[in-house]
Amino acid sequence: MLKNPKFIKILILSSIIFLTLESAGYYLGTRAASFSHEGNFRKKNDRMSLDALKARNLGLRQRLKGLIPSEIYIVVDTGRNMLYLKRGDRTIREAVISSGSGSILKDPSGKRQWIFDTPRGEYLVKTKYIAPAWTRPDWAFIEEGEAIPKDFRKRVEEGVLGDYAIGFGNGYFIHGTLYTRLLGRNVTHGCIRVGDNDLKAVYSAAALGTRIYIF
Repeated sequence: MLKNPKFIKILILSSIIFLTLESAGYYLGTRAASFSHEGNFRKKNDRMSLDALKARNLGLRQRLKGLIPSEIYIVVDTGRNMLYLKRGDRTIREAVISSGSGSILKDPSGKRQWIFDTPRGEYLVKTKYIAPAWTRPDWAFIEEGEAIPKDFRKRVEEGVLGDYAIGFGNGYFIHGTLYTRLLGRNVTHGCIRVGDNDLKAVYSAAALGTRIYIF
């Protein structure tokens, strides 16, 4: 039996320190193993999530590809003022255009107003004209500060729409322009203006029923 109180105190203190360090080492070791396991689990989950996203992205691409028309169609980007003549996912021709200004014109009577935006959405080619004449609407006279004529013949103007016009409904056309210097800008009353050579190519390729996508 140990009778030295001082030695007993040292032994007890040493035992406490040893047990504390041992338990701390065990704790740290198990925590490290836990963190390692958790890290591997996260990596595995991240890899699984990435693979799932890739598979989903591939599926969406395939679905999107199935929605692309196989025949010729027209895409109009009013933000960039670009027109694309396409077949499938291939661009046949691209052209700088002018689209709607977005400005507002109010009738002095206060009863009407016009917003000059190019409409967005999916449309079809409904009409095609060679050497089209423009029938000026009421807003064209109001904008110029002119009286609105009662004689319909005074509304007709030749040569301002270029050599061709492609109508897609509600009085909107893809047509030529006298103001080629303004191509690339949002300056029209809603129609889509195209330069002569590009317009001829689009007119020749597009048939009645050709899809037009405008955004």
